Amino acid sequence: MSRTIKVLLAEDQSMVREALAALLDLEPDIEVVAQAARGDEVLAAAREHGVDVALLDIEMPGATGIEAAAELHRELPGVKLVVLTTFGRPGYLRSAMEAGADAFLVKDAPAAQLAEAVRTVLAGERVIDPALAAAALAEGANPLTDREREVLRAAEHGATNAELATALHLSQGTVRNYLSTAIQKLAARNRTEAARIARDKGWL
Repeated sequence: MSRTIKVLLAEDQSMVREALAALLDLEPDIEVVAQAARGDEVLAAAREHGVDVALLDIEMPGATGIEAAAELHRELPGVKLVVLTTFGRPGYLRSAMEAGADAFLVKDAPAAQLAEAVRTVLAGERVIDPALAAAALAEGANPLTDREREVLRAAEHGATNAELATALHLSQGTVRNYLSTAIQKLAARNRTEAARIARDKGWL
């Protein structure tokens, strides 16, 4: 008899998390042994319960699923990582793979498909939603540098250049340059539109 696969499920919406856990627990070879509602709780939970596979939602408080995946990949490289998303944003796929994810699936995939992905990554293979893979290829790489992304993220909520400069320990001229370049690269009219475009594509 094959051993039970121990799974950690990280998702901030409790109803969704409990529904997914209940569905996965119906599988004869899978047991959800740990749950987390925040991205910054994932590593401790994975360590405590000795999990084989972590299922990580992208949008979580504390840390995103992609940040949690990168931390797990660094600290517990033996744990397989399945990133789940409600948002079919192609940039997320690239970020997840760079963080060490073994699978990338949309959250509304059938439970049987999710269970199969858990088994597949444990066998050493990758699983990627084909529609997202095609979209990521069509979209191309993120054109923004790390600094441009940082400044755009900080500018999303209407901060002035002076406020951004203080928060990011940069000069106002440097902030202006980063924003100008990002706006140009994204063919946006202003910083708000640039941030929205980058967010929609999963580049922030």
